[in-house]
Amino acid sequence: MSFRIQPAPPARPNRCQLFGPGSRPAIFEKMASSAADVINIDLEDSVAPSDKDSARVNVIKAINEVDWGNKTLSVRINGLDTPYWYRDVVDLLEQASDRLDQIMIPKVGCAADVYAVDALVTAIEAAKGRTKRIAFEVIIESAAGIAHVEEIAASSPRLEAMSLGAADFAASMGMQTTGIGGTQENYYMLHDGVKHWSDPWHWAQTAIVAACRTHGVLPVDGPFGDFSDDEGCRAQARRSATLGMVGKWAIHPKQIAISNEVFTPSDEAVAEAREILAAMETAKANGEGATVYKGRLVDIASIKQAEVIVRQSEMISKR
Repeated sequence: MSFRIQPAPPARPNRCQLFGPGSRPAIFEKMASSAADVINIDLEDSVAPSDKDSARVNVIKAINEVDWGNKTLSVRINGLDTPYWYRDVVDLLEQASDRLDQIMIPKVGCAADVYAVDALVTAIEAAKGRTKRIAFEVIIESAAGIAHVEEIAASSPRLEAMSLGAADFAASMGMQTTGIGGTQENYYMLHDGVKHWSDPWHWAQTAIVAACRTHGVLPVDGPFGDFSDDEGCRAQARRSATLGMVGKWAIHPKQIAISNEVFTPSDEAVAEAREILAAMETAKANGEGATVYKGRLVDIASIKQAEVIVRQSEMISKR
């Protein structure tokens, strides 16, 4: 264990982040009543340039008027390489109510990108007397982003979550695929004439998880593009959960249930975790640092693993 204690991430459910374009206000009420933990209203890729101004107006009106319940409410602004992002930030912070929880910053390539948005947000909060501090989520979707992922994770105390944007990431890396997440047909090993497919997103996800866990940020898997493929989406979500990610985007309402299912610890997993904690309590009372549970060794590290599952279950149940 390093002398520097690993900070805890924000204690908020983040199993599913449902996306919807700001140019379609008719869907906002449905998004609000969905089972997603986080709502991401988009001003970026899903909104045409000609609709940017009207979408921003729609989003501010929805923040102020729609009942979002206890969901985390987030807005994805436009990228810093566009002429739209500053107006997104200014109008949101000057006109939207304190119901807005978070700004999502796309295509972050270095810590300075986050600093730029942070400086503008901080100035507006002070000028307008906003009492609730806006949180940030960043999207890693470029070669620069993954190369600087740890400095980005440490870039701002506002930063609560980090996602992988598979499509733009693939384009930036020059990957020969048009798929968004999931297994890629040409990414395989050949053994005795049999193809074995592996996960081309694995290393990027692992880098994001490591950077996030080092700095107390929630690591989130991004979109799975083929929303007609439920099992492919479920498989991608399970791989992400195994690697330490806490949730996944939904680009279609049908993906919400899949993400909630995968990122909610099962009753069996929670029961086993509690049994491991109880077994270790008994071991400690007997002056032992380890014990045997169901034929396998459990020790101090097992306590930490079990506590992750129990804490996640308790946080979700309170939701």
